[in-house]
Amino acid sequence: MAAPYAGLGACRVASAAPSLPVATVSRRKAPTDRMARAMPHESPMSPDPIPSRPSPETVAMIDRLVACPTTSRDSNLDLIHDIRDRLRALGVDRIRLTHDDDRRKANLFATVGPGGSGGLVLSGHTDVVPVEGQPWTHDPFRLLERDGRLYGRGTSDMKSFVAVVLARLPGILDRGLRSPLHLAFSYDEEIGCIGVRRLIADIVAAGVRPTACIVGEPTLMRPVVAHKGKHSWRCRVQGHAMHSAYAPQGVNAVEAACEVVAFLKAMQRRFRDQGPYAQDFDVPHTTVHTGVIRGGTQLNIVPHECVFDFEFRYLPGADPDALFEEVRRYAEEVLLPEMRRVHPAAGFAWETLSSIPGLDAPDGDPVVGLARSLSGLSDTGRVSYGTEAGLFQEVGIPSVICGPGSIEQAHKPDEWVSLEQVARCERFIDDLGVRLAA
Repeated sequence: MAAPYAGLGACRVASAAPSLPVATVSRRKAPTDRMARAMPHESPMSPDPIPSRPSPETVAMIDRLVACPTTSRDSNLDLIHDIRDRLRALGVDRIRLTHDDDRRKANLFATVGPGGSGGLVLSGHTDVVPVEGQPWTHDPFRLLERDGRLYGRGTSDMKSFVAVVLARLPGILDRGLRSPLHLAFSYDEEIGCIGVRRLIADIVAAGVRPTACIVGEPTLMRPVVAHKGKHSWRCRVQGHAMHSAYAPQGVNAVEAACEVVAFLKAMQRRFRDQGPYAQDFDVPHTTVHTGVIRGGTQLNIVPHECVFDFEFRYLPGADPDALFEEVRRYAEEVLLPEMRRVHPAAGFAWETLSSIPGLDAPDGDPVVGLARSLSGLSDTGRVSYGTEAGLFQEVGIPSVICGPGSIEQAHKPDEWVSLEQVARCERFIDDLGVRLAA
C-alpha cells in the first residue's frame, strides 16, 4: 500500500514502505490579481481524458491521513503539525494555527502565492466520526485498495480531498500564482462545525479577506450550491421520583420527554406531508429528528430525569428559532402545568447544542461558475447535510461545495471512495492551479 507519513507521531504506520520525499519547489513572484479574474466560465482547461486512477503521490497522501485516527474526541495535533511542516518544506511561511481551549486540537490556515487581498480558499476538516460499534471487515485506519476503491475511515468524508490538495500543491507552486490560494483545515466539524468558527474569526480579525471558498465535502465532484441549515438542542426534563406503586404521586420525566418527542415526530410528518418544499434538494422539506434519549434507573422507580437531543435541518428561508419556539410552547404551556400540579420543581431546561447556517449561493456567483467549469458539469446540486460552507458565506465569503466521493458512504462501516473520483478531484485541483497561474 502507499507510504505513511514519516513524522506522524501518534498516527499509526500503515505500511513499511519508505515515505515519499517532499519536493523542493522554487516560488516565482506573480502580480496580485482579483479572484474574479481567475473565475472564467470556460470548459475545463485540460483536454486530456481523466485517468482512471490517481497518482501514486495522492494515494500515498490518503494513506498517511487515514493512518492518523483523528476522531473528533481525540487530538488532531499530530496531523496538523505534520501538514504545517510539509508546507514549510515547500516554502510556505504564512501559516496560522488556532487552537481549542485545551490546546489539544488546532485549525490550520495557510496562504500560498502573492500577498494582498482576495484569493480562493480550499477548505476541509481533519476529524472523522468514530468506528466503535460498526462492523468493519478490515482495519478502518489502514488504507485498503480493492476493486477500484480505497477503503478506510475518512476516505469519503473527507480526507481524500485534503490529500489531493496537499499532493498537488507542489505542482501549483511550481507554476506560480497570480493571486493567493488559501488552505483551511479544521477540527471538530463532525460535532457541529466547531473548529472552523475560530479559524474564520481569526482570519477576519487579521484582515484576511478571501474572495471565495470551495469546501471539498463529498459531492461526487458535482458542484453543490446550497445546503440546509441545522440547529440542535438538548432538552432536560425534571420530574419527581416515586415508588412506581404510587406513580400518580410522582412526575414521570421519561413520559413527559416522550410526549415532546411525539410532538416532534408530528412536526416531521407535517413537513413531509404539507411542506413547504424545495424540490431541488435531495430531501425536499425541513426534517425533524430525535437522536438520543436517556432516562430512568429501574422499572419500579418513577424516573426523576430524562434527557433527549433533537434537531431541525431546515430549508433556506425557514426560521429555526420559530420551529424551536413551537416545541417549547407545547412543552411548557401544555405539559408543564399538569406536571407542576403534582410537584412544583418539575420542568424543562433547554440547551443549544449546535447551530450551522445554511448555504445558498446565487447561480450567477463567480465561484459557482468556476466550480462548474473545473468539474466539467453544468448542473449543480442542493443537499440536506450541513457543511462549513454556510459559515464562510455568513462572513461574506461566497462558497460552494465540491469534492470526491459520495455522502452515501460517509459515517458507515467500510467507508470508501473510488479511485476514479480521486482522479477527478486531481484534475479539478490541477486545472484550478492552471487558472490561478494564468
